[in-house]
Amino acid sequence: MFTGIIEAFGRVTALENEGGNLHIQIESELAQELKVDQSVAHNGVCLTVVKCDAKNYTVTAIEETLKKTNLGTLQIGSLVNLERAMKLGARLDGHMVQGHIDQTAQCIAIQTENGSWVFTFAYDKNSEHITIEKGSITINGVSLTVVNSKTNQFSVAIIPYTYEHTNFNQLKVGDQVNLEFDLIGKYLTKLYLNR
Repeated sequence: MFTGIIEAFGRVTALENEGGNLHIQIESELAQELKVDQSVAHNGVCLTVVKCDAKNYTVTAIEETLKKTNLGTLQIGSLVNLERAMKLGARLDGHMVQGHIDQTAQCIAIQTENGSWVFTFAYDKNSEHITIEKGSITINGVSLTVVNSKTNQFSVAIIPYTYEHTNFNQLKVGDQVNLEFDLIGKYLTKLYLNR
């Protein structure tokens, strides 16, 4: 379980395909604190550490994960948002995030405001997922509040701190992001659709 509060960046230093799997080596200040078998969210995707040293660690994304996320678009040098698993009893500063991506979305607009940014995303209209005004959404692992919710489209407002300390500062119109919809909202939608 995660909170959607990004702890650090990671920089992709190596990519290795093996069958349908992708081994991703990441350089990060968090590497020295990690151990094999720990869970870390990468752009919101929960992956298990399989190898680590003081500077780098490696995780493996399987074919299913690559189909449903933007991890398959990573390149050497890509910046990845990182969050270690939540400690039981710690503050929940964001919202409850599982690290299980529901789908990807495309950035369709970036508007610079007076000291902030508004990013707009469009997602699969055949999806049963929804957003609501002032509801929670996780984009590339970042816990955010929805503004301008429309059918299969929504915006988020990004403050300077979030812009500087996440990979939002790397996003361009047309880029693909990972979405994890609000856990409670997903259960309520499922209950409503199955009545």
